[in-house]
Amino acid sequence: MEYSLAFDTGSYTVKTVTLEGRTITFRAFENIVYVKNPVDTAHQILNLYVPEAYYEGKSIGRFNADNAPIFMPNTVGGYMPGMPEIPGGNKFSGHTNAAFAALARGYVVAAPGARGRTLQDDKGRYTGTAPACIVDLKAAVRYLRHNRQLVPGDTDRIISNGTSAGGALSSLLGASGNHKDYEPYLKELGAAEERDDILAASCYCPITNLEHADAAYEWMYNGLLEFHRMMRVRNGEQMEFKPVSGRMTAEQAELSGKVKALFPAYLNGLGLKGTGNTALGLDADGEGSFKDLVKAYVVSSAQKALETGADLSGLTWITMENGTVTDIDFDEYVQYAARMKPALAFDQVDLSTPENELFGTALIKARHFTAFGADHSTAGGELAEPQIVKMMNPMNYIGNEENVTAQHWRIRHGAVDRDTSLAVPVILATCLQNQGFDVDFALPWGQGHGGDYDLDELFAWMDQILG
Repeated sequence: MEYSLAFDTGSYTVKTVTLEGRTITFRAFENIVYVKNPVDTAHQILNLYVPEAYYEGKSIGRFNADNAPIFMPNTVGGYMPGMPEIPGGNKFSGHTNAAFAALARGYVVAAPGARGRTLQDDKGRYTGTAPACIVDLKAAVRYLRHNRQLVPGDTDRIISNGTSAGGALSSLLGASGNHKDYEPYLKELGAAEERDDILAASCYCPITNLEHADAAYEWMYNGLLEFHRMMRVRNGEQMEFKPVSGRMTAEQAELSGKVKALFPAYLNGLGLKGTGNTALGLDADGEGSFKDLVKAYVVSSAQKALETGADLSGLTWITMENGTVTDIDFDEYVQYAARMKPALAFDQVDLSTPENELFGTALIKARHFTAFGADHSTAGGELAEPQIVKMMNPMNYIGNEENVTAQHWRIRHGAVDRDTSLAVPVILATCLQNQGFDVDFALPWGQGHGGDYDLDELFAWMDQILG
């Protein structure tokens, strides 16, 4: 069955939601299949939410039906399939979610679903492996542009948002607009022949730069053998998070040292620049100006926490003078944050990570995506095609002349988020800054892995970039 790409302006319900003392009334256009030839109609769908005030000729603040920016949140986590976000409560924080907050502020919300690594068709074939998730988000953007005369809001002012793997996809959507690499996949799905670049990307703790993430992780955590994490376990009908601790094996500790040694060459090859156009680099031991930059972001985070009333006096690795954080012992800070994942954190030798599954095929559940992982494989796994790996990393597209990179970026990674190395978001932010893009980057103090925890600040940033 071929689906129409024409937006049906009459297929909606009017909904009213009240949360935290705020009431919003909006039109909900839901379950819109955004490609002609979908693989999975449960996920390749778009929910469009429009403030009802716009159909009454009213404005919300400075926005109206013609100029309202379009907020595009995705719900992908762990590179699993993501369903469209529905305006309401955040299931983790209990507060309003980003879609609700956007509508309350006069944004049009276009919430896409996307395929993910675990999806299988009726024949058992995997249908959501790379690059399916990013291709789906691009197709959703193209659907909006295809219907620019019918969809309320300004399709040239699309702002994406996502957390974890969803943050990685937001960064990839922002970095790779209109690149030809994705065209064959979009054509196969019957996506609209439109642009898929966006104005801005909001990225919470992006699990990205995957082919260098193991080296970055061990650059930060090498020497720590104990790991501590939360795992989801079933308790009757309920899924609960329980703490799990362990100690790396001798083999894993050896892998940690070997892959750490690869990081300086990668980092130095990026040619990143710091303040005053000074080169950012690392020596063979992983020391140098890039580490100083990462450390400076942690110092800045601690200073902001101090200024907002946080008690840091018990943290002996922080040096303070006259109410100012002047230094930290980075090694002690890393011990305080603690290792979460044993080596290898991403391209595991036994093919057991979500990222291994991301790079599977229709018939193979999981594959390696780094030469290091494949060379040390205990599962005899195949190595994913370099082109597929390339298409999942925004670093390969930032400022590329063959595509359009979003002009504005907001990147947040918690100061005690151990899901990936702090080096990963710092590299992303620095590369964007070096290329002349507008970047708002910070490591929020005390924040672990998560997103949408600072919606007032997020929308203040959006209002600022929208002029």
